[in-house]
This record gives sequence, structure tokens and C-alpha cells, in this order.
Amino acid sequence: MSGLAVGVVGIIIFFVLLVFQIPIAYAMMIVGFAGFAFLGSPGAAWGMLSREIFSTFSSYSLSVIPMFIWMGFLAYYTGIGSRLYQFAYRMMGHYPGGLAIATQGACAIFGAVCGSNTATAATIGAIALPEMKRYGYADSLATASVAAGGALGVLIPPSVIFIVYGIATEQSIGRLFLAGIIPGLLLMVLYILAVVLLVRRHADLGPAGRKSSWRERWQALRGGMVEVLLIFAFSLGGLFAGWFTPTEAGAMGVFAVLLVSLLQRRLSWQALKKSLLDTTRTSAMILLLVGGAIVFGRFIALTRIPFALAGWAAGLEMPPFLIMAVILLIYLVLGCFIDALALILLTIPIFYPVVVTVLGYDPIWFGVIIVLVVAMGVITPPVGMNVYIVKGVAKDVPLETIFRGVWPFLLALFACIALLIAFPQIATFLPGRLG
Repeated sequence: MSGLAVGVVGIIIFFVLLVFQIPIAYAMMIVGFAGFAFLGSPGAAWGMLSREIFSTFSSYSLSVIPMFIWMGFLAYYTGIGSRLYQFAYRMMGHYPGGLAIATQGACAIFGAVCGSNTATAATIGAIALPEMKRYGYADSLATASVAAGGALGVLIPPSVIFIVYGIATEQSIGRLFLAGIIPGLLLMVLYILAVVLLVRRHADLGPAGRKSSWRERWQALRGGMVEVLLIFAFSLGGLFAGWFTPTEAGAMGVFAVLLVSLLQRRLSWQALKKSLLDTTRTSAMILLLVGGAIVFGRFIALTRIPFALAGWAAGLEMPPFLIMAVILLIYLVLGCFIDALALILLTIPIFYPVVVTVLGYDPIWFGVIIVLVVAMGVITPPVGMNVYIVKGVAKDVPLETIFRGVWPFLLALFACIALLIAFPQIATFLPGRLG
């Protein structure tokens, strides 16, 4: 049996293991190890497995992941998200659909501290959904705006997805962070536009709230935004300026959140313990996924599937943007069934060489595109991680109601991807100037 045939069989077995609910990290390791042993030898497979697992868990470059994850959980447990939403609500809550608009602003700002779509959706959802319910917002708009807004947490830096993509492709994490700023703000604006158009057509979906006084707005600004700007400047400002490595920037961000929380007396011993436990669980899950993806990637490379795929793409008599559209469609379909992080680690060995080497696209730009496609995956059925997070907060809202409400936000995501394909400078401008 040829290497290509073995690779195709291995991929089919991988999806069969997923159907039987084998965790993705273990499924990748099982298929990668078995395939490597079949094409090489069991001894070589054992050597590869032990070497890759050890190098993954002892890698200094991967230590950036727990730093930014801890920073996000500290922000979650110390109430920074709550104060951010109060600021966004005071500024925009009096407009029709204003609370849904405020939710997008709060998600974007919290994403600049957190870096996780699930943490952003859980934090802002716990605060925003009761408020929107109190003001008579439709369940579909309220829940969908939180689920979609949570995806801003993986695009606006710091982003765990960008970190993993940067490590997997050996690209600069700082440049990826810079590349995500303008597309993240653009996506937030498109989300807001979707809300505005929706409530203009159906005014009963999001009635206007109470108008806040300028005194209340100033108090909300001092209580929410100032600390976030300080944390952002302290952590990512040093990274962009070249003072810190990504790992050091994450550590400085943790220090900044701890310092602000201690000075404001908002960090309890219980909150610190919870943040450390959640950080340990999440970091272990991500590192195991990375290890499994590396083992699977070694098997895929041995089958020569990436080279065959690159040759196939080079031989197509189609413009590069149409080939890119096909690749993005594959990502979109797979994103409906596979977790975002696992999807990136699974597909990078296959598609990255094609996109960068054969089609000639910028790897930083491709990283932003991938994150946007991942953002679609976290709100589309049947996986839709953010939708299930919001469902956990709004237990009385049927799941189909949330999925039905996300379609305007999916259209906004499509528009954002189309703009980035038409104008790649949206993503490459800041890295080119400041990187």
C-alpha cells in the first residue's frame, strides 16, 4: 500500500475515532503512532512518540500558553469583565439594540485581556444576558450577540489561537498579535452593523435602555477601562516595543492583573485558587493537543499527502484566490465538527505549505484568515462551542434559538473574510510598519 493510501486510511480512522468520542488529542496520537509504525517500524514510532511528547512538554516557547491563559482567568475571577460591561452599557445602552452593541464592545475589550473565546463568552454572558432579559431583548438576539462576540477574544490580541498557530508555523507571535488588531476591530464594527440593521427591521428584538448621565459614564470609565488600558500597555505594549518575548509579555500581563486586583482588593484567596486550577486544566489540554498534533503531523509528512496536495493545487488551472476559497470551505465544514484549536493543529501540516509555498500568500495574513474561520466554527452547529457556553449561562433558552440567532453574525464574519481576501493590507499593515 502506498504512503498516500495509508495517509487517507489514517485520516478516515481518525474521524471514526471521533465518532466513538475518543478525545481528539488521543485520536491524533493513536493514528499518528500507528501510521508511523506501519510506514516505518514500531521501534521508530516509539522513538518518535517519546521524543515529540518530551520536546512538547519541555518546550520554552510553549510556556507562553499558560501565561496568557492565567492572565485571562485572573481577569475573569477578579471581575474585570463585569466592570468593562458596565462601561460599554453606560456608553451605548440607550440606543435600540444598544445592549447587544455594548456586548460587542465589552467582548472586544475583555478579549484584549483574556485571549480566549470561551472565557469571553462565559464572562460577558453571565453579565450581559440578565441585563438584556430585564430590558425585554429577544432571546435570539441576546444569546447570539454574546456567542458571536466571544469570538472576538481569539482575534484581538492576546490570542491563544495566534500563539499556537505561531508556534506550529514558526511565525512571530508579536507580528500575529499586531495583525489581529485591525481585523478584530473591523469584525466588531461589522457585528455592530449587523445588530443595527437587525433592530431597524425588527425593533422589538432590542428595545432601547435607560440613558446614563455623563457622571455615570465617567465613573464607569474610571472603574473599567483605565485598568484594562494599563494591563494592555504593560503586557502587549512591551511585546510590540520589543522589550519582552511573548512568554515574558504573558508573565508581565499576569503581574499587572495581580497588581491591579490586589490594589483594588478584588483578589480573594478562593479566586486565586480557581484561576490556578482552571489555568492548569486548560494548559494541560492545549499541550496535549499540541503533542498529539505533532505526532499526527509526522505521520502525515511521511505519507507525503502535503506534497501531493501541493502538486494538485499547483496543477489546477484556477486563480489562487479560488483555490484559497476551496481551502477555506474545507476549514468551514471541518470547523462545524472539530474544536477550533484541534482543527488548526490538525490541518496546518496539510494546508500551510500549499497556501504559503504554492499559492504565495503571506503566512501572517493566513493566520488571521484561519482565526476568522475558527471564529465561525465556534458559533456554527453542531459543535459551536460558544453556543454551548451561552446555553450553560442561559439555561432556559433552547439551543436552536441561539443557533437561529447567530446567522446575522455569520454573515458579518463572511463579510470580514471577503474584505481581508480583497484587501490583505488590513492584516499586514501593522506588522509591516511595526513588526
